[in-house]
Amino acid sequence: MKIENIRAIVTGAASGIGRCIAVELARTGGIVVGGDINVDGLNELEAESANLPGKIYGMYVDVANESLVKSFMSQAFEKMGYANTLVNNAGILQDGLLVMREDEGWLRKLPTAQWKRVLDVNLTGSFLMAREFAAEVIERDISPSLIVNISSITRSGNPGQSNYSASKAGLDAQTRTWALELAPLGFRVAGIAPGLTKTSILSQVSEQTQADIISKIPLGRMADPYEIWLAMRFIIECDYFTGRIIEVDGGADISH
Repeated sequence: MKIENIRAIVTGAASGIGRCIAVELARTGGIVVGGDINVDGLNELEAESANLPGKIYGMYVDVANESLVKSFMSQAFEKMGYANTLVNNAGILQDGLLVMREDEGWLRKLPTAQWKRVLDVNLTGSFLMAREFAAEVIERDISPSLIVNISSITRSGNPGQSNYSASKAGLDAQTRTWALELAPLGFRVAGIAPGLTKTSILSQVSEQTQADIISKIPLGRMADPYEIWLAMRFIIECDYFTGRIIEVDGGADISH
């Protein structure tokens, strides 16, 4: 796909990796609808795009809400005229051990609601977005088209992240499944699995935990969101790439 012809929908676009991808797409001349629940962040994103060759429209969406996703997708296509790319980036953390013994001797279990909320946003949300995007693309006969799922290297398991790891492992399975299902219809489907990256979500991770993770990364640092964007650009421009997940983790996965 020619990057200047991109008409993209990017979820989780108000901050972090999603924001960087949206801005860089607009910098290359692309048109973007950025979806998020953070309306202030979306307003700032729209303002930032005013000086770029392309354009970003911010629109509220809770990806875990099926009716909102359907409405959002229809409006996004109408606003841009058409869309040919979906970036499933929206995700949350709600970490906790499966069970743990607290200081008072009480046994604490990972709450079901905490498990479910992460799966609802990270996995079901991506499913809903991809389903509605694919339906719009097929009905409008748009080809070629692309879906990129933002996964994580924690998909193989990470202490305290039963819900998050499961959601990202499931997202990888969806990536491969959709690549097979949708290829005959003119779609490519791929994924990016970042390692520790400088985003606002790190506010939920202690400095000591961050330091421990960085100490195990061969390159000795966390990623910048722009480095995740470079993987995104490769996927866009390489028309023979589908069904695979690119790891951008500074070598963290090979160090275990």
